[in-house]
Amino acid sequence: MGISIRNRKAETEAATKTKTKTKTTEVDLRGIKPLPLWFFGFEGVMGAAYDLTKAWDDAWMVLIGIALVNIVVGATVLRRRVKLMRAMLKNSHTRKIAIGLLALRVGLHLVLAALGAPVTSAAGHVAVAVLMGTATVTLMWFNQRVTFRALRLA
Repeated sequence: MGISIRNRKAETEAATKTKTKTKTTEVDLRGIKPLPLWFFGFEGVMGAAYDLTKAWDDAWMVLIGIALVNIVVGATVLRRRVKLMRAMLKNSHTRKIAIGLLALRVGLHLVLAALGAPVTSAAGHVAVAVLMGTATVTLMWFNQRVTFRALRLA
């Protein structure tokens, strides 16, 4: 009889600790604001980087500059949202999006080449870059929105 009382007491304490941890997490997460849409623009440019460098030989210098600005903005302006950025980067959905975007690019180039219309012109690479940039921004914004809804923050 004494053992069952101890077990119940231990179960009650464990449940209380779990509830406390959950409440603490909710309080911490409520202060997180979503990343602004313009931030995903940086990611969109990086998503279009391959085709931009194929369209213009010197685009890599501009892309390095944009990457540096992205790092500086992330470290300063968005410092309060580092938790959100880390959570999104660790999220399996974000990895699936990144792999999907890579597969889209490779698949698009392979399908067009198989159809006899490989992307070789600057205009073609710019068109694919716009497609990839738009897809990157849209999917990353959607991923953030789904994350916030799952956490019941927005």
